[in-house]
Amino acid sequence: MDLTEAYRECERITWSQARNFAYGIRLLPPAKRRGLAAIYAFARRIDDIGDGTMPAEQKVADLGQARRAVLDLGAAGPPSAASTPSAAGPLPASGPADPVLIALAAVQRDFPVPMEAFSELIDGCVADVRGTSYETFDDLLWYCRCVAGSIGRLSLGIFGTRPNARHAAELADSLGVALQITNILRDIREDYASGRVYLPAEDLAKFEVDPAALAAPDPSAMVGLARLIEFEAERARDWYATGLRLLPMLDRRSAACTGAMAGIYRRLLERIAAQPAAVLHGRMSLSGREKAMVAVKALAGRIP
Repeated sequence: MDLTEAYRECERITWSQARNFAYGIRLLPPAKRRGLAAIYAFARRIDDIGDGTMPAEQKVADLGQARRAVLDLGAAGPPSAASTPSAAGPLPASGPADPVLIALAAVQRDFPVPMEAFSELIDGCVADVRGTSYETFDDLLWYCRCVAGSIGRLSLGIFGTRPNARHAAELADSLGVALQITNILRDIREDYASGRVYLPAEDLAKFEVDPAALAAPDPSAMVGLARLIEFEAERARDWYATGLRLLPMLDRRSAACTGAMAGIYRRLLERIAAQPAAVLHGRMSLSGREKAMVAVKALAGRIP
């Protein structure tokens, strides 16, 4: 398989499985679009291991293998000053054999992507496999930064920043935290069914919500749950406000990509906050039309 085919496979994975991110990724110019698709495809592989049906020991072993594979790519070092993003090009004969790793090797060559951030994503997935729960928000913040802040920092390596941009990595991390809190609220019911409770125990106690109430609608628990969801939504709004300060540091197309992804999740957050009981009946989402409209606004330079 050559590099063009490898990138094509990463884009196929992205378009078919990134139901929210794809709307933003498609706004990027070709080289950056391919690079971010490769990052998403490998992140998707890591998530699929963590969410799969294999025994926990096998999942941890497979995640360890994924960690070694990506860190081996990172050990190749940053791209040279003369390197430019390309759709195809020679790779070492001893390089990886599967399409996602072929594409990631080219990303490592062409972009200053912090490949070690994948290791943080894997740390978060290992925590999922082991059934880690979170006593405080600070505990949960570690997880959010692992599984979502890491993606923000990896994406920033593809986007690049304007000269003299300060704290860009921290802002990308903050935006990832906002998106992950939104995910947690959206997936409360199905996560509980999988044996996972991400909401901090101190917050559940504060609003007198029994975790068992997350499994199915219970009218007696809805007042506390609605207050809890609004509390977490307000927390997410603060992280969005911080993270969106990243946009002026990016070029127009990268800012549009980031704005579209953040805008879709922020609009989803507001829908959840307005209808907290709905998260116990099924996964909430925006329609394709709504997502497309957010992307159009982001491309026009409007923060959705």
